[in-house]
Parts: sequence; C-alpha cells; structure tokens
Amino acid sequence: MTAVATLTGALSTGPGAWHTIDWYAVHRTVRRLQARIVKAVQAGRWGKVRALQHLLTHSFSGKALAVQRVTNNDGRKTPGVDGRVWDTPEKKARALRELRQRGYRARPLRRVYMPKSDGTHRQRPLSIPTMHDRAMQALYLLALDPIAETLGDPNSYGFRTQRSTADAIEQCFNVLARQHAPQWILEGDIRVFGRSTASAMTGYWRISRWRPPCCGSD
Repeated sequence: MTAVATLTGALSTGPGAWHTIDWYAVHRTVRRLQARIVKAVQAGRWGKVRALQHLLTHSFSGKALAVQRVTNNDGRKTPGVDGRVWDTPEKKARALRELRQRGYRARPLRRVYMPKSDGTHRQRPLSIPTMHDRAMQALYLLALDPIAETLGDPNSYGFRTQRSTADAIEQCFNVLARQHAPQWILEGDIRVFGRSTASAMTGYWRISRWRPPCCGSD
C-alpha cells in the first residue's frame, strides 16, 4: 500500500481528531506527488501531469495541508462574508471533510479598506475570501506550483517559492559586476491598470546608469 493510499481515509470530527494527523507523513506525501508532477512536466507527459494533479487535490494529505496553511497564517482570525473562522481543532477537522470539488462554488469577497502606510489618509481596498475558499486556493496551489516553478522564468523572484529579495540582489550582482556588464538599468513601475498603455506608463519609467561601488561617480 502506498503512502498516498494510507492517507486518503476519512477523518472524524470528534475532539482531538485534528491532533491525530501524522503531519510528517502528510508533508512527505505531498512532496512526493509534487516531485512526480515536476518529472512529468519535464518529460512532457501532460496526461500524467493531470492525473497526478487530480490525485493530489483529492488526497487526504493535500486537503490536510491546505487547511493547515490557512489556519496557521496571519489571516486565520479574519473571516470572509460568512463570518466563519476555523479556530478550533473540531472546526478544522470538519473543514477538511468538507473540502471537495463536487458542488463547490466560490463565495463573494468581503471588501474592507485599510489605511496606506505612506502617511496619507488614503486607503487601499482589500478583498477577503472565506476560509473555505482560501483552503481551496491553497489546495490547488499545491498542484499548480510545481508546474509554475518548472516552467517559470529562472530570474523571476516575486511571489516565488523558496525565493527572496536576497536571491534577486545576488543575481543583479552576478550580472552587473562583470567587466563587460550592461551600463544601463531600465526600471518600470506600472501603477495604473485599465487605461491606455501610454497614459498608464507615462512618468513611471526611469533609466539609471549602473556604476559598480568600486568605481565611484563620474
């Protein structure tokens, strides 16, 4: 019997059921399936990719890890439009049992406004999904992330798994510190979406010349 098969059984909603989960086995099973998805993508076997994604999103391990992620992050105490949070082991176990694709329909987002951190009185809108919708997103992210990481730009660092600002800084140094490195850097910041390209980009592009720290200024 495979590790996947041993972790596909139903979970009771009684007290302490959530604490009986073998989290080491859960993480190991998810990692194995994700590794198989990566190998299938690299081999171009897209039928096998879809089959492995289906197996992962319908497995006990995938659902348990999805519920754990949305109940352990900073937004775990923020409800959606249904006003529900999964703040007890019993609720988490029940949510795991109810996490299924059949009959699923996303709920509307709860709209709140947060003050901006730039010192002004402006506010930025924030849309908050329900806990169930967040768990579904986390579940399918487990199946999509291996493909994105395999086919994604090797020099893209925003919202990438196991990548940080330090990695981007290191790549910039490797490219710009060479003797025949590029002399100019084009920095873009598109702040407006929905208008014409020209009006949206006007005034938000800056070209600066790269000077290695050892060379000083002209």
